[in-house]
Amino acid sequence: MNRKDEIRNLLSLTPEQMIMKAKGRLTILDTLEQLHNNFAEEVFSEIVANNDAGNPTRLILPVGPTGQYPVLANMLNDKKVNLKNCFLFFMDEYCDDNGHVFPANHPLSFKGIMEKIFFSHLSRDCGLKKEQIVFPDHLNIRHLNDMIENVGGIDTCYAGVGITGHLAFNEPEPGVSNSGPRLVYLNLATITINAIRAHVGGNLTNFPGKAVTLGMKQILGAKRIIIYCRNDVSGLDWANTVLRLALFGRPGDDYPITYVRNKNYSIITTKETAARPDFIL
Repeated sequence: MNRKDEIRNLLSLTPEQMIMKAKGRLTILDTLEQLHNNFAEEVFSEIVANNDAGNPTRLILPVGPTGQYPVLANMLNDKKVNLKNCFLFFMDEYCDDNGHVFPANHPLSFKGIMEKIFFSHLSRDCGLKKEQIVFPDHLNIRHLNDMIENVGGIDTCYAGVGITGHLAFNEPEPGVSNSGPRLVYLNLATITINAIRAHVGGNLTNFPGKAVTLGMKQILGAKRIIIYCRNDVSGLDWANTVLRLALFGRPGDDYPITYVRNKNYSIITTKETAARPDFIL
């Protein structure tokens, strides 16, 4: 079956049919708030369990979704969770035309966003050191794979997903499943929808077209992958297709997320995102 027919068939599935077909890999929540809370609870529980067992916690994290991070900060502070054995690798960062990541004070800087909504809210005595927080940039991009290997690999990759099926900024390209950390050129579809969501007034001309990213090799090498796939509160139903492809699509370079199919993965989504679209083309 070609991809077009496959997508038509997948979009015809009801949420109930998807749950049965997914065999335990899919959780459908009522609201976006519940999804954010689930995300926060998953990360919190993993850190606490590893602390109790005397093990480190090594995570890949996205900046999108972001609603979980204020919730997570409150949970960690309330329970005085020690983060001294946490190693946090973030997925990607936008770059300027020269391939340099934006400074933290730039509105599109993921590092700046995370400082504002998460790190600045953590207790000062939480134990998390700056060198244990890693964002890809033009200086460390060649060393990221070694940095991950040096801490013992990734326990869990928590991920969002883009309209092109990208994980981090691994856009569709030949051999993407074996890709490593690198500078990438963003797909026009990614640029367009990200610009729509970034409150830049539709400024496609000046929206970044380059980024640095962890590779699919690092993501797929995690012991488990938890994907949070959701439409936005704006009402745009852009994620319904990639949700179904992640769960049931034939693996292929045209939708990188399909390569999670052979891994230990699960997907959390919302009722709206799991719904069939109004029109199936």
